Amino acid sequence: MSQEDSVHSASAPAPAKHAEPVVRSVVPTFLVSDVGTTARWYAERLGFRIVGTFPEAEPWGYASVMLGPAELMLLRLDGYEKPDLAARRGAAGVWDAYVRLDGVHAFHERVRARGVVTVPLRKQPYGDWEFEVRDPNGYVLVFGGDAALPDPAAGSPG
Repeated sequence: MSQEDSVHSASAPAPAKHAEPVVRSVVPTFLVSDVGTTARWYAERLGFRIVGTFPEAEPWGYASVMLGPAELMLLRLDGYEKPDLAARRGAAGVWDAYVRLDGVHAFHERVRARGVVTVPLRKQPYGDWEFEVRDPNGYVLVFGGDAALPDPAAGSPG
């Protein structure tokens, strides 16, 4: 019996079967120069929870913030300034994260009162209600949903 045969002999345990992979989430990761200040902005202005930081004491190199099941990761890169790509994209805009939610109207009212809405809530031609927020680092988040709600500006069907 060759050495290779002995490695694969019947007495050797069969390779473990692994469960099929299941994607649990995709998490946008934003580079920022001050993780602590940015994480607190998300908490205070948008209602996110700071759920993880490293190291434990500031200055943090990493923080994870969550709004319900939606998560963003913040990574420190000293001196980083996000490039403004709006001019290259024009009226189509540049989005860094799209957050789907039920109750987008109520959420809009809550954050609008905190002065962070940069594009107001409106019904889009593809059906979603959306508004935009720009964080202090220049990242643009779009909050959208409630497609089934009618647009009062469109009038009632007649």
